[in-house]
Amino acid sequence: MATVLKDSARKAASVVAAPAKGLKTLADNGGELHGPSPNPATNLIIADIALRTATTIMRRSMERGVLGASYSPKKAKSILKGRTVAETLLHGALARVALSSVPGAVVIGGALVAKTLYDRSRARQARAEGAAQLQDMAEDGAEE
Repeated sequence: MATVLKDSARKAASVVAAPAKGLKTLADNGGELHGPSPNPATNLIIADIALRTATTIMRRSMERGVLGASYSPKKAKSILKGRTVAETLLHGALARVALSSVPGAVVIGGALVAKTLYDRSRARQARAEGAAQLQDMAEDGAEE
């Protein structure tokens, strides 16, 4: 029984180690890892653009989904268009701070939790203020 388990463990280890050894051999032999371009810098640019595009598409669809629960698709689109450049930059900067370090994530996450709890404590007033703010954003987005 023990030898069967050892043999199984060896087989599993060789299967897991095989791809890593193959890539190392390929790199050591001067082989090329394939991409759309023979230039690795170009491949990196292509990957970066593809990832940023996919992230933007997912972000926009999530934003529309969150707004779509309460607003029509047309109004949700105009709300998203009505955001100012300063708001967009601020949100991006806050996300980068939260992603760049653990203390940043704790501070930003804690601030968001505190804001959520504060809003829940005064739910009716917060709902009215939020609806008014989104209405202003929708009007700004419809004008553009």
